[in-house]
Amino acid sequence: MKFKFATCDLCDAHKNDPVERFRVLPPVFRDFGARRLFCGPVVTVKCFEDNTLVKAAVDACGYEDTPEGRIGKVLVVDGAGSLRRALLGGNLGAAAARNGWAGVLIDGCVRDVAELAPLDVGIRALASTPMPTEKKNQGLKDLAVQIQGVWMKPGEWLYADADGIVVSDRRLV
Repeated sequence: MKFKFATCDLCDAHKNDPVERFRVLPPVFRDFGARRLFCGPVVTVKCFEDNTLVKAAVDACGYEDTPEGRIGKVLVVDGAGSLRRALLGGNLGAAAARNGWAGVLIDGCVRDVAELAPLDVGIRALASTPMPTEKKNQGLKDLAVQIQGVWMKPGEWLYADADGIVVSDRRLV
């Protein structure tokens, strides 16, 4: 299912909503995937320099079938803003695209930038770094996470385009 929206229009329409209902993320994320406009229900992972749960998530089905059509989900990864190790690289990015994820937002780093660029999935992260993670089977999933000071919960909706990223407690388009 293709969505048409502009985060600027969403902000115009919801600028007076309470913060529990509508939030804007700080403009610190860079684009790494081919899909520049994406949205979907949020799935969360919290991990620090260990991408075990990120791999498990992108290897799983990344969409929901609804009466209106197939809707890709958005994986939101709370990597605590670490710039030391990449939580997503070419193989995991390809798995996200193959398994129907609409996007991946990482409060941390990616790697294999040239491999991520052509993938049909939205990928936003703070930066790139070549260092891989340690695999320690640590982390949490399906919980409220704080991304650059903005709280997000599983099931909320994330909308991303060239102007920015917004989060709503409900589907807006």
